[in-house]
Amino acid sequence: MSTIDLETARRVAKLARIAVPDENLPALADELSQIITFMEQLNEVDVDGVEPMTSVTPMRLKRRADRVTEGNMQDKILSNAPDAREGFFAVPKVVE
Repeated sequence: MSTIDLETARRVAKLARIAVPDENLPALADELSQIITFMEQLNEVDVDGVEPMTSVTPMRLKRRADRVTEGNMQDKILSNAPDAREGFFAVPKVVE
């Protein structure tokens, strides 16, 4: 069983950009330890020969025909944009 110490919990919270007060760090460390323990239990399961699946029921996604179209619909596509400039989608500047 793996255990997460308080310093590791503090570092994980910082990397996740979550403000965790020092009095809540023991609870966070315990929860992280429980998650790691559960993952270790899952690693013990033998899955050799088991096919990966995306759903419990077999299904195939609908596919469209892959064909060349005329294209050149820039104006039509940009007409749906909330803000378009000089032939491109305009988005707000994001700076951290």
